[in-house]
Amino acid sequence: MDEKFDCIIVGAGVAGLAAAMILARNNLKFLLIEKGDFPGSKNVSGGVLWGSDLAKLVPNYWDEDAGWDRFINHRRLTFMDNQSAFSVDFKSSHFNETPYTGVVVLRSKFDRWLAGKVQEAIDASEYAMDSFIAPNILVEEILMENGNAVGIRTGEDRFYSDSVIIAEGVNNLLTRQVGLQDTYVPADHILTGIKEIIRFDERVLEDRFQLNGRSGMSNEFVGFSTDGVEGGGFLYTNKNTISLGLVLGLKDLREKEKAPYDILNTFKQHPVISDMIRGGEVVEYSAHVVSSGDKRIIPKRLCKGGLLVCGEAANLLMNSGKAIQGMDYAMRSGILAAEAIVNAKKTSDFGEASMQRYQAALEDSYIMKDINNFQDAVHLLHDPVMTQKVPNLLCDFGRNFFSIKNEPTRKARQMLGESVKKYSSYWELMKVGVKGAKAL
Repeated sequence: MDEKFDCIIVGAGVAGLAAAMILARNNLKFLLIEKGDFPGSKNVSGGVLWGSDLAKLVPNYWDEDAGWDRFINHRRLTFMDNQSAFSVDFKSSHFNETPYTGVVVLRSKFDRWLAGKVQEAIDASEYAMDSFIAPNILVEEILMENGNAVGIRTGEDRFYSDSVIIAEGVNNLLTRQVGLQDTYVPADHILTGIKEIIRFDERVLEDRFQLNGRSGMSNEFVGFSTDGVEGGGFLYTNKNTISLGLVLGLKDLREKEKAPYDILNTFKQHPVISDMIRGGEVVEYSAHVVSSGDKRIIPKRLCKGGLLVCGEAANLLMNSGKAIQGMDYAMRSGILAAEAIVNAKKTSDFGEASMQRYQAALEDSYIMKDINNFQDAVHLLHDPVMTQKVPNLLCDFGRNFFSIKNEPTRKARQMLGESVKKYSSYWELMKVGVKGAKAL
């Protein structure tokens, strides 16, 4: 352990594990550090891992009965008022094909499984006895010399390397310590995610959510779900549990003096949600801080000499209305960071100019292209018109449209006009429509 590593990775989440897999396959000597008892032990988040990068790291992962819970073939977006729900629902057998476009994961299980795959890659590499996954270590400092990262310090111990990848969470101390992020991310750009894991008999879960085999559903909620606080709700079907929770604006929570768990309890009492979770047993409660997806909080520089920042540490997350994307960004950025290290190793050049390859690759990837292209959608989703007026309007229209009475039925346009007048105006909706058309 006294010898110098090619790379030290700080954080064994999705980004760190993806980077480690690439380094192991390219026969680099590395140290992957995790502050928890094992990869995933500190990670309480979960949800859908979108895209096909997992298949690149673990080919034919779908043949294994481990790591992931279900694949997504059913998508639903639900607008809510205090009694009703109006949903946009899409299901397709096209999503049954492998590699899946999205898989539901519980990170404590998934990260541990992926770490096992990384260990297999280490064992098959030229440095099977020299590369390590090291748990229960808290990195307190990135060692810098002449502006370049040269290793890490943990307590009294120092470990040296040609490069360091920071793959920790939001608002981590190390990114600020090396000068890539000047201050804490402001509260208006931070969200608090709260989640319950609710267990069912597996057959009950499959019947209730119309699942077949390992198929699964993702459901996002807008409106009453947050009790007037900026944010939204989600429900993901796991193997024999569901993940039910909210993502709430931290600043709005403080200003309105509301507690996240109280809002979650109100959400669970909504008639639509209470029907979904009836008979389930809450087996876990957790909270997690995430960034809002506003690109202004992404550090302008994500590299220095011998140093790269990826995943949540780089605030790479976005919700454009179609999906909450974070784990896929973490995985791809970890892969890109490791590829930059592999290329640097070939020329023994770990200087800042060499590390810029990562920044360039990230800018050219779907991550930054999507973040840049869909910023208007991110901002629109946090507009009170979208989170309050539109859900109320849609639910009011839905109640009138689907009610059959023993009296003359009005035209749909009349019903819609009444709902618009009650909650908004055509002018306001037209402005939102124009913004939405441009944003999406």
